[in-house]
Amino acid sequence: MPNIASVFKAEITRLSRKEMRESSDALKKAIATHRAELASLKRRLQSLEAVVKRLSKGQGADRAAAKPSDESGEAAAGPRFSAKGMATNRKRLGLSAADFGALVGATGQSVYAWEAGKTKPRHEALVAIAALRGIGKREVAARLASLRR
Repeated sequence: MPNIASVFKAEITRLSRKEMRESSDALKKAIATHRAELASLKRRLQSLEAVVKRLSKGQGADRAAAKPSDESGEAAAGPRFSAKGMATNRKRLGLSAADFGALVGATGQSVYAWEAGKTKPRHEALVAIAALRGIGKREVAARLASLRR
């Protein structure tokens, strides 16, 4: 026959663990939401600091009107970039990295870094990459020939 004190102690321990679990679950949810909000605020701060840096360098009035990134961290406007898509397009056109870089105003090493996802192209290069999406091999060959002259 069990001792009544040990039964009470076991029941109190069980109930206290249950209460602690319920209160800690609520705290875990709150912590997760706070972390997500902090990450969003950090991204927003970085984009605003980039705008301030550009403005402090005095890079023209058209850049001053540029909108900072939205809360999701994505760029507000401009062409989208996908490393895999760029590599596929380069291979579709039958271009080497150096030739592709010459067409977009970059080096072959930059193209490899973009395709590997190590870096992202600047806005000017993004516009040039987007312009190469809809053209064929003949037009690419003509553009390369005109660049080499």
